[in-house]
Amino acid sequence: MTRADIIIIGGGIAGASLAAKASGFADVVLLEGEETPGYHSTGRSAAMYVVNYGSDVVRALNRASGPALEAAGVLSPRGVLIVADESERPLLDGYLAEPEVDHIGRDAALEMVPILRAEKLADAVLETSARDIDVDLLFQGYLKTARGNGARIVTGARVTGLRRAGDWIVETLAGEFSAPLVVNAAGAWADDVAKMAGVRALGIQPFRRSVARLPAPGGRDVRHWPMLLNAPETWYAKPDAGKWLVSPAEEDPVEPMDAWADDMVLAEGIARYQEFVTEEVTRIEGSWAGLRSFAPDRTPVVGFDPAADGFFWLAGQGGYGVQTSPAMSDLAAALIDGRTPELSPWVVDGLSPARFS
Repeated sequence: MTRADIIIIGGGIAGASLAAKASGFADVVLLEGEETPGYHSTGRSAAMYVVNYGSDVVRALNRASGPALEAAGVLSPRGVLIVADESERPLLDGYLAEPEVDHIGRDAALEMVPILRAEKLADAVLETSARDIDVDLLFQGYLKTARGNGARIVTGARVTGLRRAGDWIVETLAGEFSAPLVVNAAGAWADDVAKMAGVRALGIQPFRRSVARLPAPGGRDVRHWPMLLNAPETWYAKPDAGKWLVSPAEEDPVEPMDAWADDMVLAEGIARYQEFVTEEVTRIEGSWAGLRSFAPDRTPVVGFDPAADGFFWLAGQGGYGVQTSPAMSDLAAALIDGRTPELSPWVVDGLSPARFS
């Protein structure tokens, strides 16, 4: 049996970022069920850093994560252009109430993204501070730091049993592991891990989000275009390595799984997108789907379970996991190490699993 101070279950962005921080003061084992860390949601994320995203608690995490993301060199300019037809114009008022969102109007939007359909577009606003995140660079940086600190990263370690016998005993396909503290960073499988441990599940629900990769519209150079989002948020499109990604922006509840794109859902989303642009979609070069897992109040869960000694939650990141990973892992590491978190108490309390008690 392999022993450690901390066992982290889940090798996505949550588990990897905590392994990087916690391995600085403890002996850490990071268990990943797949053969490659970040196989599921993290490896399929087209994440952006958008401060005005999520609940007040999530926005506090966004702001706190900004300096670390800047220092890591993973951010690049992008912006989000939010477009509306005549019936959707009132929805733009909600965006304009946010900081760093400017009203640019129809003509400026057409100049910025020339494939927009002039007769459909009524108005537009631009979120200027939104930036792309190099997810792989960020993720690999966490893994490199964890390994450099001596953390052991074990792949092919799907958990098959979890029990308390003094320490926590984690049975996996790669062997048995024990530690006084186990961290549930299992993403879509977080509730399953809790049930396995005899801990009350929190109602963390995975939702599928699909994406199609298209050729750049009309062969244009789209590298400096903003992300496009329609005001009701029923589709988005963004540049990606010279190609053009389009998503239906769906949230379909599913069981934890190796997600795949639903052809009908993609077709419906592309049809909504097609109404707003002049370039016809004639070819899809690839598609995929990931899972975004939310707690019932759509705010992540970070902290010790109030009823299970040595069981720590780091789950329910939803669509915020990548951009909040610096602040969320700092918080988790501080709580585990018995230090006072740098985040405000109301943020810490808003993330605690005790809020569901």
